[in-house]
Amino acid sequence: MLIRFSAANYRSISEPVELSMVAIDRDREEARPVSPLGESLLPIAAIYGPNASGKSNVIDALVWLRNAVRHSLRVWEDEIPIEPFAFGEGPVSPSSLSVEIAIKGVRFEYLLELDSEHVAYEGLFHYPEKKRRRIFEREDSELKLQRGLGGLSGTRELMTQRTLALAVARRFDEPLVTDFAAHFMSMHVLGQTSRRRVDGLLDGGFPVSTLRWFEQPGEQDATSAPDRDLALSLLRLADLGIEDVVIDDEESYSDSDARRGYRRFRLLHRTQNEVLPFEWRAESQGTRTWFELIGPVLTALRAGTVVLFDELDASLHPTLSAELLRIFHSPVTNPHGAQLVFTSHDASLLNSLNRDEVWLTEKHLDGSTRLGALSDFAGERVRKSQNLENAYLHGRFGALPQVDQSALLRALGLIG
Repeated sequence: MLIRFSAANYRSISEPVELSMVAIDRDREEARPVSPLGESLLPIAAIYGPNASGKSNVIDALVWLRNAVRHSLRVWEDEIPIEPFAFGEGPVSPSSLSVEIAIKGVRFEYLLELDSEHVAYEGLFHYPEKKRRRIFEREDSELKLQRGLGGLSGTRELMTQRTLALAVARRFDEPLVTDFAAHFMSMHVLGQTSRRRVDGLLDGGFPVSTLRWFEQPGEQDATSAPDRDLALSLLRLADLGIEDVVIDDEESYSDSDARRGYRRFRLLHRTQNEVLPFEWRAESQGTRTWFELIGPVLTALRAGTVVLFDELDASLHPTLSAELLRIFHSPVTNPHGAQLVFTSHDASLLNSLNRDEVWLTEKHLDGSTRLGALSDFAGERVRKSQNLENAYLHGRFGALPQVDQSALLRALGLIG
């Protein structure tokens, strides 16, 4: 499970910001105890704030770090594609990102500092028996390994100034590294960040990660049938009028008259008198959003991994968004501790959230993002029993746009 994440000098983030999944109110079933940590972790974190306050950048920084581990070995040849603080001169120090994850009750910590030219610092640590131990630590081109991990020594030969040591080390058969890297890279990305990066989608925008759950029995293995039933139940839960999903093998001809195979899928819509197949491009954005999340959500629930959802409310009805939160909250539907981290403007969802699950962003005068926990706002005055939606909409916690119509009215000539 994700414990915390921090970033500095990234896009609108100047000074360090930290998102923590550690529960404040531990006396409820949603908070998942992790005994070796001595803490309980939350299944949900929601980030609220005005437009352009940096909500998406908090999630995007975590996505960037995940993709860096996944792709740096193959892609980072000429420069590191980091985007430092976007306003003014910004910090002179490198961009820094860090993440802590609990895997089988053991805490792992990964730290990274870099700029567009080189990796300045990188370290992976774990906490067996609550004591910090180094797995590897790298300063510029010098790499130090934990004693007994000689199998990772080949990392030195493949590592360059623009390659992450973790991206190299995960290629070797060392469970401490491969388990962490696999768990971290298993994060699923949905929403606006996903669409910008075309993450988990086929050419043409087809949601491949969801389609795998709708394979017919026999197309994959003996577990396909229950997987398909589970996916169908989540699809029908949204009450979209969709009865089933049909996937067909089709053939097309190229310019050379050579046959090429491809997969075509359609959603079957039931009306009062008939069932009609709709092509994917004909579906509404709300239908597409719900269908796209089915695969990542079911995969996360089964494996206990993380779903990052930028602008959860962009295309979903508030009832469906609230239902998604209930799925992650309940130990019945989420027995393995999957987590959902999302951004939203939908204040009604605050009625489905606890005070320690809400984070607020604000934009400073220099354009930088501030991220704060609602549970810390004004100390103990944020009571567990407080109506968060009402308090938020009345500006109790800030993080609201400051609307001023005077400039518009003046431009229209309505005021002097």
